[in-house]
Amino acid sequence: MHAWLLPLLAFTTAGALFTITPGLDSIMVLRTAAAEGRRAGVGAIFGVALGLTIWGLAAAFGLTALLAASSKAFFIVKCVGALYLLWIGCSQLFHPRAALTTSPPTTFRPPLTSRHDFWSGFRRGVLTDLLNPKAGIFVVTFFPQFIPPDANIVAFTLVQVVIQALLTFIWLGLLVALTVPLARFFNKPVVVRRLDRLTGLVFIGFGAKIFLTHSPVAP
Repeated sequence: MHAWLLPLLAFTTAGALFTITPGLDSIMVLRTAAAEGRRAGVGAIFGVALGLTIWGLAAAFGLTALLAASSKAFFIVKCVGALYLLWIGCSQLFHPRAALTTSPPTTFRPPLTSRHDFWSGFRRGVLTDLLNPKAGIFVVTFFPQFIPPDANIVAFTLVQVVIQALLTFIWLGLLVALTVPLARFFNKPVVVRRLDRLTGLVFIGFGAKIFLTHSPVAP
């Protein structure tokens, strides 16, 4: 039996539990898919996966360790991520839309899609993941727990990145598949306003939580 097999099975199990736990990425992808359609939702999934991959590569080659070792670097990334989420949250809370599509609620049609929808969702997914320093701290503290003592750290971490990205694709893809058929319900004005405000509050909560996260460096 390969020395990596059991550690990777343990990591996959733990990673799957982490992936299906409701969090910022899931909320963002669900909101994007419901608001802009399947193509934008898929773009958001690719963006989240890319953001996660970048954090994983950073962990493998030492950049994320800088956030764990430098209070100043952690503080800068933390503030940028928190402000970004607070801006999105306040926009949705105080300026909710009356409909997720331009079609009247009584004559619902699925939202028109174009190649720009994919890239819009993609950019949102990348920014959401990269501007969340907790994602980097999670990677740098969670991944190493499963690395065997004699394993090549960079190679093993890269395998972990691939596994976590696949888990992300599978779970978020399932969420998009289940969300898009519910677009008729989400297009009702009262539902849209409540969804926007609720999502705005959640984003504000995540932003505040990130801002209050202390650097792992002892003061």
